[in-house]
Amino acid sequence: MSNDTSSSSAAWAEPLEPGEPGGAAAAPDAAAMAQDIQRVLDIPVQLSVELGRKKVPIKQVLQMGQGTIVELDTLAGEPMDVLVNGYLVAQGEVVVVNNRFGIRLTDVVTPSERLRRVHRA
Repeated sequence: MSNDTSSSSAAWAEPLEPGEPGGAAAAPDAAAMAQDIQRVLDIPVQLSVELGRKKVPIKQVLQMGQGTIVELDTLAGEPMDVLVNGYLVAQGEVVVVNNRFGIRLTDVVTPSERLRRVHRA
């Protein structure tokens, strides 16, 4: 009895690019790529909008109370950063929709720039 499970259980780990070591001889067809992307479409991610930032010492945080104003590094009217799992994916402006805050995307980071930023981190 053979203990060869590499063809079924490790299929997900095969490289997508034919030029990679151990890669397939031909590029995957559109149907296979669509099936691969379907595997990740339902994975939840954390989407957040960042108004601004400020570094403060713990002493100052402990002195904060109701009514304390913290000046952020972002100027009024500047676009806000839209982050997915902590990575910048877009910038936008605040809008109000049905009495709720929302954000209208004004600039989306290109996929190549997103990859470049992830590799720097």
